[in-house]
Amino acid sequence: MIKDRVTSGRVIRTVLPAEVEHVVALHARARATYYPDGLPQDGTDWGAAWRSALTRPDGRVLCVVEAGRIVGVASFRTPDDAPPDVVKLFQFHVDPDHWRRGVGTALHAACVEEWQADRRRTAVLDVHVDNRRAQGFYRRQGWLAEPAEPGDHHQRMRLGLPGE
Repeated sequence: MIKDRVTSGRVIRTVLPAEVEHVVALHARARATYYPDGLPQDGTDWGAAWRSALTRPDGRVLCVVEAGRIVGVASFRTPDDAPPDVVKLFQFHVDPDHWRRGVGTALHAACVEEWQADRRRTAVLDVHVDNRRAQGFYRRQGWLAEPAEPGDHHQRMRLGLPGE
């Protein structure tokens, strides 16, 4: 588990339970950018989902804080059906007002550092097919797209993690 990191005036640390509503709001702002008709109302209780992610003993939720405000968040854990050396990045969001400022790159680097410390060999994620910005970001970080099936709403990507 990484300790709080301070880089370029940013702190990268674990999200606190009292910050869930801030995380939910950031999540909604970021997701709204790739849904041209607005966020789908699928009945998901995102507050409950984020609280669950925070309390899972097998997962982590990291955030980037600038000037006392959460501007980036990442949630990851071992998927239920995967070997222990695989980690899945379930959520990764940067506040749109902070895009192209290095927030995502710093947060991603902190995730990779944690995964390597935990001896993970592979990271996977699913990114919405309409979220071209995120797909480009992940490719620049070294992620590779896996073949998609016609009609899939998500693109599966994989990152090999260097070992010791």
